Amino acid sequence: MSLNFIPPAKPIIGEEERAAVDQVLRSGMIAQGPQVAAFEQEFSEQLVSGRQCLAVSSGTAGLHLGLLAAGVGPGDEVIVPSFTFAATANSVALTGATPVFADIEPNYFCLDPAAVEAAITPRTRGIMPVHLYGQPADMTALLDLAAKRGLELYEDAAQAHGASLDGQMCGSWGSFAMFSLYATKNMTTGEGGMVACASDAIAHQIKLLRNQGMERQYANELVGFNQRMTDIQAAIGRVQLSKLAAWTAARQANAAFLDANLQGVVTPQVRPGAVHVYHQYTIRIPQDRDGAVTALKEQYGVGSGAFYPTPNHQLASLEHYAPGLDLPETNRAAAEVISLPVHPSLDQADLDRIVQAVNAVVKAGA
Repeated sequence: MSLNFIPPAKPIIGEEERAAVDQVLRSGMIAQGPQVAAFEQEFSEQLVSGRQCLAVSSGTAGLHLGLLAAGVGPGDEVIVPSFTFAATANSVALTGATPVFADIEPNYFCLDPAAVEAAITPRTRGIMPVHLYGQPADMTALLDLAAKRGLELYEDAAQAHGASLDGQMCGSWGSFAMFSLYATKNMTTGEGGMVACASDAIAHQIKLLRNQGMERQYANELVGFNQRMTDIQAAIGRVQLSKLAAWTAARQANAAFLDANLQGVVTPQVRPGAVHVYHQYTIRIPQDRDGAVTALKEQYGVGSGAFYPTPNHQLASLEHYAPGLDLPETNRAAAEVISLPVHPSLDQADLDRIVQAVNAVVKAGA
């Protein structure tokens, strides 16, 4: 008997989301409108301690506009991790600035503050950590470093909806912070992003940049983009936001079960004081990671993902920014990590099969 495939990620779209979309379609106002404004306000209140939030067309757009609004441009450098999705470095490069890659902490997969300090030059404008897999970066050390060296700090919180460190929410530290609302994130609008802003000045610039350089129709103040969110997307996002806390609790419970039952692998470590929201549940398999991924899928019907198998500093699109750069912890993680299903749609039978599969595959490869 063939097994039902357990996908590594699974967007949850229910009747409430469908009804919300239908209501927008019936209203006749489907571009950026009242649903977007309500979504921005609710996101602000629930996830970033009241910081002003602005909805945009994608997470990458949010990073790009945030950096532009912060004044980053040609001649500047922004220190970023290489072990992340390429959008982090892409957004820096799109401003005309230079992404500078630094190594990660082996335990938590986020920027290593010591590596960041070693990468600072007279051209460094800011530091942009990624709260990878839903785990907060070491914001205490990075904020201290930024203050000591007179640098700005920006947050790529694409995967960190609801994560926190020492009681402070991810997205509430930097000059701006971006949350992705892509289909497989912990909550989604299909495509989309949300930018949390530390100041009215940053917010004003993003409002202009996302809407052809204008806040009032035909009163264009600068050359901008069309990177707005629609009311259709925002209506989905508002429903998803109302479910996020329960979904996060389910992810955390699933992660705890995997922690307690997996054998022979390095399970995720949680930074002291952190609330991890497990966008991904990422383990290390030091021997034949790729073979393990294949065996999990073909023998047990368990999906998984290697995020990210090629570090940014080795990608054809970005390697010219880092000729000859050696990032040993980044390279090791890229060769060893597997992200297992942890999403809220898993039932106990799914979790049992994931544990059985991983333990068997790892034992067979020992």
